Amino acid sequence: MTRPAQPPDGLPIYRLFTGPDDAEFCKRVSEALALGYQLYGPPVATFNGKSVIVAQVVVWPTVEVAV
Repeated sequence: MTRPAQPPDGLPIYRLFTGPDDAEFCKRVSEALALGYQLYGPPVATFNGKSVIVAQVVVWPTVEVAV
């Protein structure tokens, strides 16, 4: 099966997810992976004084070839 050159529904090829380190954040990243995005680099985390904030980049596979 050939993967489309572009993500579905006009989504961008590069996405940066940020937010509290909770189930909702994990769900958003998991949904992107289910669409066909790939993780790009490790997740990062910081503490804002109240909670842990995380970030994860995902890219559409055609970007990986170009990088």
